[in-house]
Amino acid sequence: MDFALTEDQRAFFDTASDFAANELAPHAAEWDEKAIFPVDTMRKAAALGFAGIYVREDVGGSALTRLDAALIFEALSQGCTSTAAYISIHNMAAWMIDTFGNEDQRQKWLPKLTSMDLIASYCLTEPSAGSDAASLKTKAVRDGDHYVINGSKAFISGSGTSDVYVCMIRTGGDGAGGVSCIVVEKGTPGLSFGATEKKMGWNSQPTAAVIFEDCRVPVENLIGNEGDGFKIAMKGLDGGRLNIGACSIGTAQVALDTAMAYAKDRQQFGKAISTFQATQFKLADMATELEAARLLLRQAATKLDQKSPDATQHCAMAKRLATDTGFEVVNQALQIHGGYGYLKDYPLERHLRDVRVHQILEGTNEIMRVIISREMLNR
Repeated sequence: MDFALTEDQRAFFDTASDFAANELAPHAAEWDEKAIFPVDTMRKAAALGFAGIYVREDVGGSALTRLDAALIFEALSQGCTSTAAYISIHNMAAWMIDTFGNEDQRQKWLPKLTSMDLIASYCLTEPSAGSDAASLKTKAVRDGDHYVINGSKAFISGSGTSDVYVCMIRTGGDGAGGVSCIVVEKGTPGLSFGATEKKMGWNSQPTAAVIFEDCRVPVENLIGNEGDGFKIAMKGLDGGRLNIGACSIGTAQVALDTAMAYAKDRQQFGKAISTFQATQFKLADMATELEAARLLLRQAATKLDQKSPDATQHCAMAKRLATDTGFEVVNQALQIHGGYGYLKDYPLERHLRDVRVHQILEGTNEIMRVIISREMLNR
């Protein structure tokens, strides 16, 4: 086993790190406070190849691996967790079209998605279908050359701003086999959006309901075949879980670095708190657990790249561990700062708010345990 990064991978990571330091970190607090969706900045990231990381090159993608993507998102999240996470969602939607769409669909949408001239959202969750995604009720009925869609999606990142909505919609009977994947474009009659949600974190990206009221969408916007939607959604989530895990790891790393610098500077009882064994042990555990999560996530990414039969299990393992560990490391970093960690003058409280949702989205960590145990017991 060789754990060393290649020269190209180090270059990807360094490029993303420089972008995070120069384009994301200086503005992250303002974006959070004022709920600014930094579309122009994300387009700068797209110019570096970060909007179609694992999309094919003929439509402007970078054609990189899932491991490369994990490195990029770890680096980007050190600048702004929320914005990096949205770029991950955009990448997932673009990958679905690239992988399962036909050639006309690829050429229609992907050149503008990889440049982020068009922005994409992923629409799976509904008000009554969260963890039980196969029970979704938003329905499409065929009417000639169109589907007529009725229903709604909940907690959709980018809702109202995005141009392309990759939606999982019921075209058949109950259960996973009745779900199809349909692209709905902004401006389609019958498509509207709910009020922007007021959230604990992830404030640099808007979140709202996507509402379909007799929304007429051309049948040619169907991705794959009818009934393929749930499989497409689940395959997309394998990579999405890795990216969100990577965002947790990157945020936790910058929190750990901030805590170490603070501990060396903060004086109590006549000496730096970094000299106290309690602080040293805390930092040692944070670093150890973070590295363990990073290694598991990179192994899972490698398995996904290799199409290993246990890739889904390892993606669930990595997401569970990385997001739980990321939150705990950030929380401990805040604790080391004491009362100052609770103030918005320091970035720790924002990091904590942003990583908390990672334990919920892309499948809750309870569902990750269901996936892991099911894979274990069904061998």
